[in-house]
Amino acid sequence: MKRLGVVSHYAKQGFLIVRTNWVPSLNDPVVDKELKPVGVVKDVFGPVNYPYVAVKPRVKDPEKYVGALLYVGRREKGSKKAPPQKGKTGGKNKSSKKDKVHSKKGKTGKRSGPTPPGEGGGERY
Repeated sequence: MKRLGVVSHYAKQGFLIVRTNWVPSLNDPVVDKELKPVGVVKDVFGPVNYPYVAVKPRVKDPEKYVGALLYVGRREKGSKKAPPQKGKTGGKNKSSKKDKVHSKKGKTGKRSGPTPPGEGGGERY
């Protein structure tokens, strides 16, 4: 959890406006000091060093948060459900000899870059 800032006002467009000294990610959850969900970050605007953050409230009476200190909570892992992948074998990790032969990892486990021209990689035109 990281401190976002104090709510300066409630805008006519339905956003809580917060002044901060860092830039949160869009759609980050925003909570109050008691860790109750208040809303989500919908926009960041203004000067780079001291931007404004527009928070779309998810509470019934957002005006009561004017002057309150808000925080950015952690995004839950798996909050965006990934589409099912085709061809999976139900969690079993089967690797073939072909996969191991064509691996780009060396003995150190780091990926190597493209082969320089003239060193067996062949040139493409």
